[in-house]
Amino acid sequence: MGAVYLVRHGQASFGAANYDVLSDLGRAQARAVGVELARRGVSVSAARCGTLARQRATAELALAESGSGTPVEPDARWNEYDHVDIAAHHGGGAAQDSADPRAYQDALEKALTAWIEAGADGPCAETWPMFLARVRAVFDEVSSSLGKGERAVVFTSGGVISALCGDLLGDAARGMLSLNRVTVNAGLTKVVTGRSGTTLVSFNEHGHFDGEATGLLTYR
Repeated sequence: MGAVYLVRHGQASFGAANYDVLSDLGRAQARAVGVELARRGVSVSAARCGTLARQRATAELALAESGSGTPVEPDARWNEYDHVDIAAHHGGGAAQDSADPRAYQDALEKALTAWIEAGADGPCAETWPMFLARVRAVFDEVSSSLGKGERAVVFTSGGVISALCGDLLGDAARGMLSLNRVTVNAGLTKVVTGRSGTTLVSFNEHGHFDGEATGLLTYR
């Protein structure tokens, strides 16, 4: 039985000119999840990440802390949905505003709902069916490559993780909309593969942010 650990990237720079950069807190979160992987004794057979800067930086910091010498392989299919494009076409162009993140989150969730409902006929460069197809494909590729007892760690984003988890539970769209809002930065999700198929074992674990590390817990 193989296992895939899906790790959400650390906190990015919400409201800044360049969102796709880990904040100082995000870097600390990335190191903390690496320590957690080491504590669990996860022997990394394969490491993957998206090509976004926040995903790659999280991978580099976490793997260094975990003690894994496994090189990380970037693959754009692990990238998050394009929130700017979706907001432009389905959310009236709502922009990130560090002064009112809750209002932006509400606007984004409405835009995501409209994006999903628009289906293949939607105006975005990447429609919901296209997004789902690519994340299914890259996940299947990684999970099917694992032998008995092998472990892969993938550093990606909340939307990707939520869609995949929803898919494993029978409803990718519902997972995307309901799970995405509660994913924590540098949270851990575990999926196992074996003779009986692919099974979601845990979602969004963040016990490594309990106790003295509670200040590292963020959702956005």
